[in-house]
Amino acid sequence: MTPPDAALRLLGDLDNVVLGQQAVLRQLMITLLARGHALVEGVPGTAKTLAVRALARGLGLDFGRVQFTPDLMPTDLVGVNILADTGFTYRAGPVFADLLLADEINRAPPKTQAALLEAMEERQVTVDGKTRPLPLPFTVFATQNPVEYEGTYPLPEAQVDRFLMKIVVDYPPEEAEREILDRHEGGFRADDEVTYPMGDPTTREELLEMRAAVNGVHMDERVRRYVTDIVRATRDDAAFVLGASPRAGVALFQAARAEAYLSGRDFVTPDDVKSLSFPVLRHRVVLTAEAEVEGRSSDDELQSLLETLEAPR
Repeated sequence: MTPPDAALRLLGDLDNVVLGQQAVLRQLMITLLARGHALVEGVPGTAKTLAVRALARGLGLDFGRVQFTPDLMPTDLVGVNILADTGFTYRAGPVFADLLLADEINRAPPKTQAALLEAMEERQVTVDGKTRPLPLPFTVFATQNPVEYEGTYPLPEAQVDRFLMKIVVDYPPEEAEREILDRHEGGFRADDEVTYPMGDPTTREELLEMRAAVNGVHMDERVRRYVTDIVRATRDDAAFVLGASPRAGVALFQAARAEAYLSGRDFVTPDDVKSLSFPVLRHRVVLTAEAEVEGRSSDDELQSLLETLEAPR
């Protein structure tokens, strides 16, 4: 198995740029290694954009950013054929990037949101009947604000289910927040990558090797059954109107393998599965109205559900 040295080195660099968000950065890395996409949710100013931008910088990848707005059209994402002197010429959209940041994705109307569906699932786009592949390792990190609802459009269930994980970004600890000011006093600027305290970038080839290594991580049959038990239990839980889909089981399987790889193991443990059940499943289940009125979150109900299931030993 290819050692995770390059991934751990990159995580260390990211931790020097985005302070106090170690769990978030690890989940971003897991998303990338597992060939998934992530929905990143947090209030403004919690370094969501900075984390993705630093990740792209640390990988030496092409970074694209689209600010989603109510007037954004699908062609603004995937590109359009324009008439030139020699005929129609295809002008590629910003979706043709290695890492795409879809900023405030829930501000765009459903038609534009749906334009990402094919790109996220098939890693290709079709414009005027012609299909064009997206570059490897195409990954979407989409952000949304959890407290602002005016002028937003809820993401369709079909699109939400295509995100490997929903990563929740909270405020950093007090010590980290003080250090953020110290860093800016020393010349750090979030909009200037030159000021990022990072080493040489990991190459595209190294990333692809790490992804191949993740696919070689073993999951024992008992642990695989545990994954299935968790996913199926969400469908029988009275707190959920909608349980997780079979795709959720595949996502949890792959994310757990990436977590094991980052931990330097070639096998998955039940704890890997349990810890990642929250980011992998929280956006794939829908709470009942009663649970919402009681102020319970998806994470609360998932925690209760996991306590009822016996993990393999």
